[in-house]
Amino acid sequence: MLRLLKYGVLSGLFWMAVAQASAPSLVPSDQQRSAEQTLLTYPEWFLVHSPAQYARTLRQQPSQDFPFVAHVGQLWSSYYLATREQWRGHYPSNPGYHVMIVVLASSTTLEYGLRAAYENTLGRISWALGGNQMTAEDRFAAQAAQEYVDFIRQQPWYLFDFRSRLTRLWRDVPLTGPGLLRKWERRYALTTEYLIKAAYGKLIEKATRATYEVALMNTDVVIAAPPAPLHLPARVDVLKNYADGRQLLSLPRYFDFRIAATALAQQGVRFDDIAGNQGDILVTLWQPDQQPLPLDAGRILFTQAMAEPRHIRRVGVLLPVAQLADLLRIAPARGWQIEHVHDY
Repeated sequence: MLRLLKYGVLSGLFWMAVAQASAPSLVPSDQQRSAEQTLLTYPEWFLVHSPAQYARTLRQQPSQDFPFVAHVGQLWSSYYLATREQWRGHYPSNPGYHVMIVVLASSTTLEYGLRAAYENTLGRISWALGGNQMTAEDRFAAQAAQEYVDFIRQQPWYLFDFRSRLTRLWRDVPLTGPGLLRKWERRYALTTEYLIKAAYGKLIEKATRATYEVALMNTDVVIAAPPAPLHLPARVDVLKNYADGRQLLSLPRYFDFRIAATALAQQGVRFDDIAGNQGDILVTLWQPDQQPLPLDAGRILFTQAMAEPRHIRRVGVLLPVAQLADLLRIAPARGWQIEHVHDY
C-alpha cells in the first residue's frame, strides 16, 4: 500500500511538472527565444570564456603558456555535445545558428592554430632572448586582452575597437627599453593581430547585420510569487503582476543576467519561465578538481580542464528552469562559482 501511495504521489508530481512545462508562456512572443539556444550558445560563449582565460594567463605568464590547441579541442567537443543533446532532446534544429557557430569555430581554429605555431617558435625564442622577463608590450597585451573580455561579455566581438589599441600600442608604449628583441617581436605580433582582427571584424559585422536580427539586450522572465517584496537589482524591472502572485520581470541579458538572477535568487525567488523556456537550461560552473562532480546540481553535460585558474574545472550542468534559483543560492556554500547561465 505504501509503495502504491508513493508511486501515486511521484506520478502526480511528474505529471504536474509536465503540465507546468507545457503551459503557455506568459512571456510576450516578441521576447521569446527558442529553447535550443541554451545549448547552442555554449560554443559561442566558449569564445568569451577562452579569451577570459587567455587574459588571466597574460597577467603573470607569457602568451606561449596559453593552451591554444587544447582550447580548439574543447571548442569542438562542446559543440558536438551540445548538438548531440539538441537532437536527443528533440529541440528545434535552428540551422542558421549552426552555420554561425561553425563559421566562428572554424575561424577560431585557424587563429589558434597559427598563434600556437607562432608563440611556440618565435614567441619562445624572443622570451628566452629577452631574459624570460615581461616587457612593456607584454603588459600592454595583458591589459588589452582584459579590455577585450570586458567588452565581449556584453557586446559582439566584432564591435571591439582593435584600431584604437593599435594606436595606443605605438603611441603610448616606449619603443626602447629592457628586452629590446622581445619588445619588437611582441610589437610585431600585436600589430599583426590587431590589424587582421579589425579588418575581419568589419566583414563579420556586415555579414551579421545582413543575416541576423539585432540581438535583444534584455530577457523577460516569469517568477513565482515572491516570498517577500523584492529589492530589484540594477537593470531589473517589473513589467506585469498577475493575480496568482507571479510577476513578469525584465532582466539584463548575457554576462549580467547571472548577476541579476543571483541577486533575485538570494531573495527566495523561483524562476518559472525564461524567455519562453520552461524546460531545461544550461549553466556552467567552476569547481575545484579534487571535489566530486556536482551530481546533485543537475545533469552533467560536460567537464573541461582549466589552466587558469589552476586546479579548477568547468562543469556544464543541464537543469530545469525551476531549479535554477536553487543552484544560484547553494553554489557559494558548495565552493562553486557560477560562470554563466546560457543564454537568454
